[in-house]
Amino acid sequence: MTDGAVADLPPIRHNDYSPLIPPTLGEWDPALPVSVIIPAHGGQHRLDLTLAALAAQTYPDHLMEVIVVDDGSEPPLRLPEIAPPDTRIVTAGPGGWGIAHAVNTGAALAEGEIIQRLDADMVVCREHIEALARWHHLADYLVSIGAKKFVEEPDLSPAQVHDGVRSGPLDTLFDLSAALPSSTEQTISLTDGLRTSRNPYHVCTGPTVSMRRATFHAVGGIDPHVLRGEDTEFAYRLATHGVVFVPDMAAQAVHLGLPAQRRDHRAVRVVAPYLAHRVPLRRDLRKDRGRNWLVPYVEVVFRLDADVEEEQVRKAVNAALEGSVADVRITLVAPWSRLSSGRRPVLGDPFFELWLLREHFAHDQRVRLADEVPFTPAPVPFRYTGPISVPLGHDSLERMISEIQNDRSGMLVVDLGDDGSATLERAEALGRALLLGSDDVATSVKATHGVRHGTRAEFWPAEATPPAADPSSAAAPVRPRAQASSPSAAPAVSPRVTGPSPARAAVLVKRAVLRRKPKSWLTRLLSAVIHRS
Repeated sequence: MTDGAVADLPPIRHNDYSPLIPPTLGEWDPALPVSVIIPAHGGQHRLDLTLAALAAQTYPDHLMEVIVVDDGSEPPLRLPEIAPPDTRIVTAGPGGWGIAHAVNTGAALAEGEIIQRLDADMVVCREHIEALARWHHLADYLVSIGAKKFVEEPDLSPAQVHDGVRSGPLDTLFDLSAALPSSTEQTISLTDGLRTSRNPYHVCTGPTVSMRRATFHAVGGIDPHVLRGEDTEFAYRLATHGVVFVPDMAAQAVHLGLPAQRRDHRAVRVVAPYLAHRVPLRRDLRKDRGRNWLVPYVEVVFRLDADVEEEQVRKAVNAALEGSVADVRITLVAPWSRLSSGRRPVLGDPFFELWLLREHFAHDQRVRLADEVPFTPAPVPFRYTGPISVPLGHDSLERMISEIQNDRSGMLVVDLGDDGSATLERAEALGRALLLGSDDVATSVKATHGVRHGTRAEFWPAEATPPAADPSSAAAPVRPRAQASSPSAAPAVSPRVTGPSPARAAVLVKRAVLRRKPKSWLTRLLSAVIHRS
């Protein structure tokens, strides 16, 4: 094994990592250093057990450092006698608190190529670090997830845990028959180890997960503003970044104590508002229409020329904001930076139309002005790009999203005839193409997620136009002919009655009546009102 990813890997379709064959535990030579980051607030005895288990790992000591981040413990945490050789306790950085803040502090200090996130109340099996780290020697865009069960904390010393982990499996230390399994393990089993999962980030919870250090920093680390559910939110951003999630059940662990959801039902409720704002795919959390969310569901991009007509842009923007998918953000791409703040000829400026548009949308938080858009819209899950000359239909976005959600396509290209084409892209697929370093984005997306093609009629269905009414038919409606009286005559078929709708006919009758009355001022006023309607 080398310290880089294996070259010429076959493309991984969605999250099906089957082409990757990990080395057998104990039969390979690791090369990548690992930084184990443990956020901790109090709980000295449980931390002692966690470090004792880490001191018994099969992963080489010279390739592993452990950083315990003390998040305001009173009294401060201390380093126990049994711990890996390269273990240190640091204080969480100033200006924040909580799990996310502590993990970010440790990640900033980490020197390893791999970051292993671990809770301070977990006891891991001896192969735990090795099992998860071996995947990162195959490719640099993987996130590996360990297994865990919840147990009541037994009366064990750090020495007992160290010796027990080194000598055998965890069931020699804990009664795993009475353990509470993690709900994520059932999901992993039902989706063939997440190979067929549509949203594998759901099971990527914080207690034991590892990734390349570069991947951690590329998505901005863990959001310190999310005090509950920070692991799920972080995993969602990893998903839009294009990573592949790999659960490894050989990386066994026990979590000391029952999960928070069992201890306090509010633990579930407190997560909802954090995820509602930051994870657009959780549509169940965004049932309130008319709300503005921190991360929108779709970014709608229109590219503008300097001489584009203001009215045309406003029409396209309004159509996008008033569609059946309300959770959108508009990005208008134009050379906005060329609009000087100095003295200019207001009416004779060559960017006259752009000046009007900038002022028109300057205070609308749903509309952004940008000279260019980044390669991927992440963490926004979808991005639509289309010509300004073709406003979105009321349900065009909804139809397009439904199309690529059905088969998990990464891109949908719609032929608009003479108006060009429109494209709906999935951030996850674009992120994967970027991670793979592909020069041909469409080819990469086709290989990893698939590309669909459609026609204008599929997503911009023509609206039925009612036939023009004949005003004369209101005064003399067509009557069906009388049926023949002869018993032998064929049954008469009622002819199709043509004419205006009842409401239109009533208006026409009123007009006819008004024409017969003397044209008093009141009549003329009423006539004017009717004609305007």
